[in-house]
Amino acid sequence: MTSSASAAPALIERWVRPIADWPQPGVTFRDVTPLLAQPDAFDAVIEAMADQVKALGPVDALLGVEARGFILAAPLALRLGIGFVPVRKAGKLPAECVSAEYALEYGT
Repeated sequence: MTSSASAAPALIERWVRPIADWPQPGVTFRDVTPLLAQPDAFDAVIEAMADQVKALGPVDALLGVEARGFILAAPLALRLGIGFVPVRKAGKLPAECVSAEYALEYGT
């Protein structure tokens, strides 16, 4: 385990802000923007995530689900030297795309 991996839980606890009952009662939104504002902490969390992905074995690409998934998966893919595939809602891209039906946890 790298020093980044061992430090990551404390950094997440410190810099990822829980917002209770948002966007609706009973949901706790995890706001990552404070983490993004701390370059050293953000770098350490990405490095710790990279260590975990590397432990899985060869990976060709990471999928990032709109929109918060883009924030973490893109720099993680870059760190790993692999591709990044953004997963978008229908109708957000002009070209032909692969699509799938899904249910939301909350929201519309």
